[in-house]
Amino acid sequence: MLFLDELILGFPGTTSKLRYGIPFYYKKSWICYLNPIKNQGVELAFTRANELSNEQGLLMSNGRKQVAGIAIYNINDLDIPLLTQVLSEALLLDEKVPYASKRKK
Repeated sequence: MLFLDELILGFPGTTSKLRYGIPFYYKKSWICYLNPIKNQGVELAFTRANELSNEQGLLMSNGRKQVAGIAIYNINDLDIPLLTQVLSEALLLDEKVPYASKRKK
């Protein structure tokens, strides 16, 4: 988790806050969070994944409509350049397209 924290916070203007007991990463709005999962892993989940291209094929929604993530069990198996592409796209989306809640009022 420390490696991912440093990687995400390495992008200019990105900050983090603990919410619900897990780290969330922000720029203008929530971008992603680190969620511990069973079997000694962590999921890097993107809050607006439904708006990302997922050209890299890394994001798994697991039945969720908006959020999708990358399950990581061994940092050595992670393709850092592809992960950086996903993070860059998520940050660009946050910068260019304001978040609008899809909840019905």
